[in-house]
Amino acid sequence: MQNTLNTAVSFTGVGLHTGQSVRMVVHPAPADHGIWFRRIDILAENTGADNNGAGNNGLRADIPAIWSAVTPSRLCTVVENADGVSVSTIEHLTAALAGCAIHNALIEIDGGEVPILDGSAEPFVQAFLAAGIREQAVEIRAVRVLKTVEVREGEAVARLEPADMLEIDFRIEFEEPAIGTQERHLRMSNGAFVRELSDSRTFCRQADVDAMRERGLALGGTLDNAVVFDGDRVVSPGGLRHEDEPVRHKMLDAVGDLSLAGGPILGLYTGIRAGHALTNRLLRALFADPANFRIEECSSRIGGKLPGIGVHRGDLPSVRRRAA
Repeated sequence: MQNTLNTAVSFTGVGLHTGQSVRMVVHPAPADHGIWFRRIDILAENTGADNNGAGNNGLRADIPAIWSAVTPSRLCTVVENADGVSVSTIEHLTAALAGCAIHNALIEIDGGEVPILDGSAEPFVQAFLAAGIREQAVEIRAVRVLKTVEVREGEAVARLEPADMLEIDFRIEFEEPAIGTQERHLRMSNGAFVRELSDSRTFCRQADVDAMRERGLALGGTLDNAVVFDGDRVVSPGGLRHEDEPVRHKMLDAVGDLSLAGGPILGLYTGIRAGHALTNRLLRALFADPANFRIEECSSRIGGKLPGIGVHRGDLPSVRRRAA
């Protein structure tokens, strides 16, 4: 069955790229609502705004978290509505929602970028599980992959193949010795996202940080919300949470980006040097041909294999670390 939150959950922080303070509230939503953002700062600017997020000037403040609303960006995932109103860096939040099997939510936000918090999905997961997750009386509709679909850009590859559940196989290759080549494969069922991926932080090279700062990006980035590598060194205090934290974080991103399919994916995702833009191109290729997929209601057998089903607070990696 579909799920939503028991109660609303609030977050306050800064945007990774804008550096601007933002407040965000994730509200429960009815069955079949899906995941939507609402820019309340846009509503405030729109005199006479109605309950659907439109004001007297006609500007819409509501934005669907769906693959077709994604706009090109290599550094993060951005969704935008027909009026050009957008929200960026949504991938850690959407990964947490998918990893906790939350299918319906309205996310009110007073700025254009989701707060980065600690650079992982774990703070979102902690808050969602603390609030509680409520089952709804409507079956989950999943996207079953029927045919192999693949997109490439240079040496980067993203591919979807038929499988009984969401599986992710990811490989990264970096010149920095501290990262190097990393590969991991996970079946995303039975709380695997929360246990294995949720606490893995975004990462970058020191050279990338310098280049982004020169372009006016990463203004909210600090050593507290990103892992920075410089050659063979981990610059961030405290080191890594996992020896292969970078590839785990790329898998976390993939979970968030794939959740924009509009329902859980039943298929094997393979990413080789893949990023946000390539994963979105893959979803567009998947949905471009009806022969590639089937929308199906999940039986109890299939539902038990979906990400987040049956997850609980004891699955959180930080809970285990504090208890150790």
